Amino acid sequence: MSATLEQVKVTVETAKELGLLPEEFEKIKEILGRTPNFTELSIYSVMWSEHCSYKNSIVWLKKLPKDGPHMLAKAGEENAGLVDIGDGLACAFKIESHNHPSALEPYQGAATGVGGINRDIFTMGARPIAQLNSLRFGNLKSDRTKWLIKGVVKGIGDYGNAFGVPTVGGEVFFDDCYNTNPLVNAMSAGIVKVGETVSAISYGEGNPVFIVGSATGKDGIHGAAFASKDITEDSANDLPAVQVGDPFQEKLLLEATLEVIKTGAVVGMQDMGAAGIACSTSEMSAKGKHGMIIHLDKVPARQEGMKPYEFLLSESQERMLIVVKKGREEEVKKVFEKWDLNCSQIGEVTKSDRLKFYMHGQLVADVPAASLVLGGGAPVYHREYTEPAYFAETKKFNINQVKEPIDLKEVAKFLLAHPNIASKKWVYEQYDSMVGTVNMSTNFPSDAALINIKGTNKAIALTIDCNSRYIHADPETGCAIAVAEAARNIVCSGGLPSAITNCLNFGNPYNPEVYWQFVGAIKGMGKACTKFKTPVTGGNVSFYNQSSSVGKAGGNVSNAVFPTPTIGMLGILPNKKSATTLAFKNAGDKIYLIGERVEDINCSEYLYSYHGVKLSPAPYFDLDKEYDMQQILIKVIEKGLIQSAHDVSEGGVFIALAEAAMPNKLGFDILTDSEIRQDAFLFGESQGRVIVSVSKKHDDAFVDMMVKSKIPFIVLGEVTKKGKFVIDDETYMTVEEATNIYDNALEKLITE
Repeated sequence: MSATLEQVKVTVETAKELGLLPEEFEKIKEILGRTPNFTELSIYSVMWSEHCSYKNSIVWLKKLPKDGPHMLAKAGEENAGLVDIGDGLACAFKIESHNHPSALEPYQGAATGVGGINRDIFTMGARPIAQLNSLRFGNLKSDRTKWLIKGVVKGIGDYGNAFGVPTVGGEVFFDDCYNTNPLVNAMSAGIVKVGETVSAISYGEGNPVFIVGSATGKDGIHGAAFASKDITEDSANDLPAVQVGDPFQEKLLLEATLEVIKTGAVVGMQDMGAAGIACSTSEMSAKGKHGMIIHLDKVPARQEGMKPYEFLLSESQERMLIVVKKGREEEVKKVFEKWDLNCSQIGEVTKSDRLKFYMHGQLVADVPAASLVLGGGAPVYHREYTEPAYFAETKKFNINQVKEPIDLKEVAKFLLAHPNIASKKWVYEQYDSMVGTVNMSTNFPSDAALINIKGTNKAIALTIDCNSRYIHADPETGCAIAVAEAARNIVCSGGLPSAITNCLNFGNPYNPEVYWQFVGAIKGMGKACTKFKTPVTGGNVSFYNQSSSVGKAGGNVSNAVFPTPTIGMLGILPNKKSATTLAFKNAGDKIYLIGERVEDINCSEYLYSYHGVKLSPAPYFDLDKEYDMQQILIKVIEKGLIQSAHDVSEGGVFIALAEAAMPNKLGFDILTDSEIRQDAFLFGESQGRVIVSVSKKHDDAFVDMMVKSKIPFIVLGEVTKKGKFVIDDETYMTVEEATNIYDNALEKLITE
């Protein structure tokens, strides 16, 4: 059969149906010097989608700090970030979204999100050792929300548990803005010896190209494009864009991948996630400045009669593309045969810059590899942005508009039972947190998950944080708070903040008000990461998280989710002995509040949910004071002067105290600050504060060190063995009452 391009009528309407803009269609014709055929247009549609190209976000992402003392791979260089943790070891970590698939088919959507993020880690040669997740759902009174959370949690649990990597931490948040479009962000971290990583690159003319792992089917076709448009009533028709996962196959692929890397026969390797073969061939080729010839009919298929574009765009799970050194093919094949996995040569590397795809000897697509990726031909847009009207409304709020409740005990019980604050044990008990025996914080809870690095004195700390309500109130301040809170959680656990990965979940970027939120969040993230010396290693942008398109003309942001730039942070514990838990240890220990005290209830769960005030500024936050507070906390932990540390976040000082008291069934007896409204002192969420407990033995040394630091602190009271929560000489509840409310509230809401 002659090698001529397939002849299919392609017009600008075809391009629009595939999610491309008319001007993008014209640019493709200019690149190719002709009208693309349908297969080529399909390739560009996924590679130029927001999910793959970052065309609407890259101009701002480039402004984020990427340099740091521990960085081994900067953002965009590899499948995941890579940070030197000492002792000849590195940590690869990354976070990604699987929002749209989870909105339609929560079980598989969430499961394949877990599978995909783990492949990003082990494709680099790192063995995954820990998983985290950040989940956002709508109103729990809705049957759909209950269906979504049950499916998502079961999908994460089933896949992660079978794959054999512990889920060590995460967060779950509920708000009506997520009713249609839940957010499912998955994070994974793995360990590798420095110098033993593999790059996602292709070079060397004549080197064979292999596809390994599962066979290819029609699941997930146009999944990247699907993730780059709004959720509508017709989205159920996109169910074929939701992938299907097999964790047992992934476990085999993990072991085979790490083994084949050790042979030294691998030139480059990339996971087949979004856009499948189209993405892996183009990104690897563009990076190595070579081309490829690929024979699609040699790809192992699960279904007969698959068309060229279906092979190219399929997002079937548990697959890798590997470029192998010529002459060493048999070594590679033997490894995958051992693990009973497909290993098929589907092409070879060429000297040219073009990707040529054949089907039964017929050339079905011929495109320059670089034209498909950023820095080559993929479009880059500078979107306009406009401050939304609601932002000015938030500034009008004044605490004096809210009358202080007579019964603060009622407020305390309300907050303990609120799904955004109550224990997430219904969720995490479905996850295996101990497999691999690396998790140090399952039985000894701390603000960040602590992961043992076997054979060393070190541990790593991992956390995932974002209060999207703060970011909606003020994107710049709110996102800086997200970074600061992540750092605070690392520090409270005894670690030193090192680097972050992010998952940027926003609405439609063509809406100037949504884009204003995005720009503000990036600015806040950049400032905070620079201050904490936590460079951005990479991550994921997820736009179009809203119920219907606003369009280029703009409009409001009422149908978009709250802007949710989820921060995944890595910290390092140079010595495991520095590990610090959040729980009070002994009756008689003094309780201190470190950090600045202000009269503030802005954006608190107390204000938003108890009083129903939906618009207020972000909580009080001073980046410099937050940083200084964390530095003294690092020092008192290093000196061994404190028994516990727990940051003040959602629910304020009262919730922080309750969470510190409940693990060991202890109580507390404290006094509030008479200069601050009692409700603001107990339930306000002003930033930069930490609750610590100190034994009598170390009390004088602790106080001396704090006084010299000039960081604000006060003694609140002491830990008691009576198991009562006493505030200003009034008993609010017993630890048993608090625990019963806190532990069971979420399950009741989900199952009732």
